[in-house]
Amino acid sequence: MSDMSKLGVGVIGCGNISTIYLRNMPNFRDLRLVACADLRPEVARDQAGLFGIEALTIGALLARPDIQIVVNLTTPNAHFAVSHAALTAGKHVFGEKPITVEAADAAALVAEAAQRGLKLGCAPDTFLGGGGRTARELVDAGRIGKVLYGTCFLMSHGMEHWHPDPTFFFKPGGGPILDMGPYYLAALINLLGSVTHVQGRASSGFATRLVSSKGPMNGKSITVETPTTVMALLHFETGADIVFTMSWDVWKHGHAPIELYGTEGSLRVPDPNFFGGVVQYTEKGSDWISLAADDRAFGKPNWRSPNWPDHMPSQANYRCLGVADLASAVLHGTPHRASGALASHALEVMHATLKAGVEGGEIAIHSRVDRPAAMSETDALALWAAETF
Repeated sequence: MSDMSKLGVGVIGCGNISTIYLRNMPNFRDLRLVACADLRPEVARDQAGLFGIEALTIGALLARPDIQIVVNLTTPNAHFAVSHAALTAGKHVFGEKPITVEAADAAALVAEAAQRGLKLGCAPDTFLGGGGRTARELVDAGRIGKVLYGTCFLMSHGMEHWHPDPTFFFKPGGGPILDMGPYYLAALINLLGSVTHVQGRASSGFATRLVSSKGPMNGKSITVETPTTVMALLHFETGADIVFTMSWDVWKHGHAPIELYGTEGSLRVPDPNFFGGVVQYTEKGSDWISLAADDRAFGKPNWRSPNWPDHMPSQANYRCLGVADLASAVLHGTPHRASGALASHALEVMHATLKAGVEGGEIAIHSRVDRPAAMSETDALALWAAETF
């Protein structure tokens, strides 16, 4: 495929998460990496030098006619302004999660994109990985029957132990529900559809956080200004009730990331922050049956944690898959799965959960979104340009 038949991509925001996008992008069939930009020109220049692309100002990037997709990797409080500017410039947009900080802004972006005939996508795209697709196939095939209940847990002791500047994680717009909730909600929506009602409790276990990671913030304290533990009950349109807990106040736990309990069996879904993992299911009360996603598209480990540099790749990290999914929808008319509409619905759920956590009671969710179209192995392989995984 010639470069002219691909969509040009410009990345805005060259922080921590940008490296995996820039590294993965050349491996996807329909994408051609053109340039990057950041409010800090030296950071953009560094990334551009590493990946052999141009470093531009944000305005210059948005004006480039050879850029059709803008990937918005800025911090959450800049997501709306940057994505809106890109849509106004006539670009398709794929953003990092959360799609915006405020739910009304997310709905406005979805409407803006639709009015302009542009695609709006958003992370997480992890549910399209080998693990997420295996879980979806089991649910769709009725292997566990009708899902009645479930549990969902993200629990750790925060970001201050590894992120070079974790300040914004503990400020309004941060917190585990807005930072990590999107992964779990996207996985659940992919399996169960829309959320209709939420109940919740929210609190902060620690008033300050001491940064122990390497970098300029090492040894400094951060004042916590957002809930760091959220416990909720989510009711889905299918009738399923899911216990949903997101916490950065826990040192150690033994919960599986997601478990679903159906009329014919149970299902364990791997960590939705990654693309691979092992899916487990039962046939009624029998032993767990394990299905590894390592041999599936976007399931093979390809990523070595920077915290363990001497280890072989242990996680599947194919971030940029959602950008490829968007590009394929534009070029080939395939389903757009990691959509802005899904992300907007998830954001409404997260805000309702936070509100219910602080105020109590039950809150109805007004938006609805269809489950994304299932992605087959053939669909997934069609997005990949490299010979092997």
